[in-house]
Amino acid sequence: MIERVQTGVRLEKRLLKVLKGLAELKDLSLGDLLEGIVLHSFEGKAPFDTETLKAIEDLKRVYGLDLTAADSHKLKEKDDGR
Repeated sequence: MIERVQTGVRLEKRLLKVLKGLAELKDLSLGDLLEGIVLHSFEGKAPFDTETLKAIEDLKRVYGLDLTAADSHKLKEKDDGR
């Protein structure tokens, strides 16, 4: 048995759209999808098979997500004018 907690996580808008689309495609909640991705990555395992990677590429194209792993530690937010 596990205990889940509600969290407020900020994510890049297009990345979130791709994740939500993938969760829908896989009939998973967003939380379940993220847990699976993280658990695989903690063990150095790829979380997705070839078919799922193709679906991710399609979703990235649909939502205009052009970020890559190389961008992960360089992301800067737009100034929202506050």
